[in-house]
Amino acid sequence: MIRVGIDTGGTFTDFVFFDGKNIQTYKVPSTPSNPSIAILKGLNSYLEDKIKDVEVLHGTTVATNTLLERKGARIALITTKGFEDAIEIGRQNREKLYDLFWEPREPLVKKELRFGINERTSFQGKIINRVNLDEIKKICEKLKRLKVDGIAVSFLHSYANHKNEELAERFLKSAGVPISTSSRILPEFREYERTSTTVANSYLLPTVKSYMEDLSKKLHECRIFIMQSGGGVVFPNQASEEPVSLLLSGPVGGVVGAFKIAEKMGYKKVITYDMGGTSTDVSLCDGALRFTTETNIDGIPIRIPMVDVMSIGAGGGSIAYIDTGGALKVGPISAGSDPGPACYGKASNATVTDANVFLRRINPRWFLGGRMKIFEEKSSEALVRLSDRLKLPIIELAEGIIKVANSNMERALRVISIGRGFDPREFALFSFGGAGGLHACELALGLGIKTVIFPREPGVLSALGMLMADSFKNYSLTKFFAVGNTTRSTFEKGFKVLEDKAIRDFPQEQLRFERFLDARYKRQSHEITIPYGMDFTRMFHQAHQKMYSYQKPKSDIEIVTLRVRAIMEKGKIELPVLKTAPKEVKKTKENLFYKGKGIEVHSWRRDDFYSGFAFSGPALVLERTSTLFIPLDFQCEVDGWGNIVAKV
Repeated sequence: MIRVGIDTGGTFTDFVFFDGKNIQTYKVPSTPSNPSIAILKGLNSYLEDKIKDVEVLHGTTVATNTLLERKGARIALITTKGFEDAIEIGRQNREKLYDLFWEPREPLVKKELRFGINERTSFQGKIINRVNLDEIKKICEKLKRLKVDGIAVSFLHSYANHKNEELAERFLKSAGVPISTSSRILPEFREYERTSTTVANSYLLPTVKSYMEDLSKKLHECRIFIMQSGGGVVFPNQASEEPVSLLLSGPVGGVVGAFKIAEKMGYKKVITYDMGGTSTDVSLCDGALRFTTETNIDGIPIRIPMVDVMSIGAGGGSIAYIDTGGALKVGPISAGSDPGPACYGKASNATVTDANVFLRRINPRWFLGGRMKIFEEKSSEALVRLSDRLKLPIIELAEGIIKVANSNMERALRVISIGRGFDPREFALFSFGGAGGLHACELALGLGIKTVIFPREPGVLSALGMLMADSFKNYSLTKFFAVGNTTRSTFEKGFKVLEDKAIRDFPQEQLRFERFLDARYKRQSHEITIPYGMDFTRMFHQAHQKMYSYQKPKSDIEIVTLRVRAIMEKGKIELPVLKTAPKEVKKTKENLFYKGKGIEVHSWRRDDFYSGFAFSGPALVLERTSTLFIPLDFQCEVDGWGNIVAKV
């Protein structure tokens, strides 16, 4: 069986084909209006219309784009009376504290579509008021007249007892629309985050469900898996029920692939850096993938277990412009795949890619390995228009665009390293994405990082990571324990409840379980997720020290949530080994601009490299899915799998 990893990006859709022995790659322009068109085109083109018995692992941006563009469903929220406006009140935090004109985004549910009912469950799980069925029936009839596309149900303390939500769901089914209940989506405390996550799931459900059905129909002869934000893969029908778990579907594939490759190379402390055409995604791995249970996407709090990835609007297609104060800005608006950067021949806006083309860091004869024609004169024309307005020499403008983009990306790298209590100088920078290789070394120098790793085919690593990912599902349960008063058997019983649920969900699978705890010092507001083990209290103190720069060994520790990850391991991909026998490596000389002047560099074809081959900067390395720019300070060596390790 051929296995195919597919990553749908804002500019290109990437394919990695694995037949059990060999890995092949392919790229086609994305089709944002319907991503499945590009997927079908790429599969048919590469496999020559023979797509039977193919296993597809797909990372999708459908959920993310739907939320960002506010193109989701018209939904209703049914909650406990008095809590109808919780999603609008939130935590009463101002996103921009000193901006007098800042206004929060509109909630996903309009005020007239929020309904409160007389029900109540205590935090201990005791039902104080049962759901009034007559009240539910009246709301259901009203929802039919309002023609909503979905319903979110989130009752107070339903994490402790879900019976009221289940009863309400049973009678709401007559409305004939999808229903998301908080006790199923997120059985954890904190009403605002739980309600917000449930609402987001309901908002995304019709769009994602339609896409999954369309994809399954077009690829009906394939076995399809969908990448989740937590790093595991699920079937399309499972993804359709919990679309909120797909919000970081694409970027996570790259983090998984980068960490697994780095670990194989002997690097366990890496910062992953994925720069594509539309965005840049960064993550830090300190011996393992780092997970978080909280994120905020365009003002919407989402609380689900996911790989800790930070995304910013900085990519090869990021548009350069002049702001109202006359300063040069780059991004977050992107030219995307259509019309794309000016060098694609359709647009007039200058982008980061156009700056690299003008500075001759991108060889116009070798874009996508020579498969795609680009127009360097269009890049020059776009930059000239901008330079005239700024009254800057065009070379200074082009390098300024690169510096601004690098500054934006360096800020993100500092947030996920220094901002989390880690020293970036202790890590290697693992660079991938179609545009990452052009900027990685300069970013490393700015952060004091001594080692940069460039994998083979970096432009499609996210798709490769999907083939390397395990299939798993996360389960959680809010339980309040004081560590000093709780026995091990109490923890074991709680974990057993979650593990039994996983076994019921996947009766045919051999499951491996990982256990975690959300812990905090007594009277703290937020928790840290740590692995459960014999010495979890010491691990909590250490994690708190690293994150907040202090610990309180004599303070009481509370456990608020138990977590289980049920893992179904898939067949592993063995990275192909490069031949060690030396062969002729051809090089040419190219002229490019660097630090305001023209310099001569060696230009290499990466396909010619062999294990042990060494070279130094300044250099360009050309390959099918990316171009690497190696500045003067770096010495490079190719390892046994074809990865380039660049060191200062």
